[in-house]
Amino acid sequence: MQEIINKIDWQKIELLPVVVQDIITNEVLMMAYMNEEALTLSLSTKIAHYFSRSKQRIWKKGESSGHIQEIDSFSIDCDNDTLLIKVKQHGVACHTGRRSCFFTELQTGTIKSEIEVKSEALYGVIDTLYHTIQERKFADPSTSWTAKLLSKGDNTILKKVVEEAAEFSFACKDSDEKEIIYEAADLTYHVLVALAAKNISPDRIKQELSRRFDMSGIAEKNSRDT
Repeated sequence: MQEIINKIDWQKIELLPVVVQDIITNEVLMMAYMNEEALTLSLSTKIAHYFSRSKQRIWKKGESSGHIQEIDSFSIDCDNDTLLIKVKQHGVACHTGRRSCFFTELQTGTIKSEIEVKSEALYGVIDTLYHTIQERKFADPSTSWTAKLLSKGDNTILKKVVEEAAEFSFACKDSDEKEIIYEAADLTYHVLVALAAKNISPDRIKQELSRRFDMSGIAEKNSRDT
């Protein structure tokens, strides 16, 4: 195992591109990245672990969905800078709920495979909404409100966050439960649009909240003031 890891110049490449192929069909399922820790975990457990650039952490494939990848083999290319792994895929590989991430014909835009599992069932509504917003960056602003909002830039996006925060606050002040829920949903959506504009995954917000469990609110506030 260490012999494979030692072949890689981690100081030069930092993240190792990994092509993931189905062991039975040879279909290419996805492409991801591993750092040294992710590769070590993958080699030792034979379960695919990656380094998520959006989450900025080690990510066990299927950690939330249960759609793990059992690794059958590892192959490194002639330059020792790209990895090919063959896996037994449990469930689907793509966050869209499709078997493979490679489902769009580039020249025609034709979708070549159907959704097998609803993505919100895999990752939860917040992560699914965030990924959907990210995808809308490439949509037509004349047909997509999210694309239109993103195309207008920070001033418009952040103005909407402030407006929705005010409406949520007024709903709370009025103790109107239905409006509180409605406005909280609007605020959450617009916060996610702002995060997507900066390519910051909501998982990183979860990580920050998790970090704060280990300290008091006063200590956390003081750490920001120093």
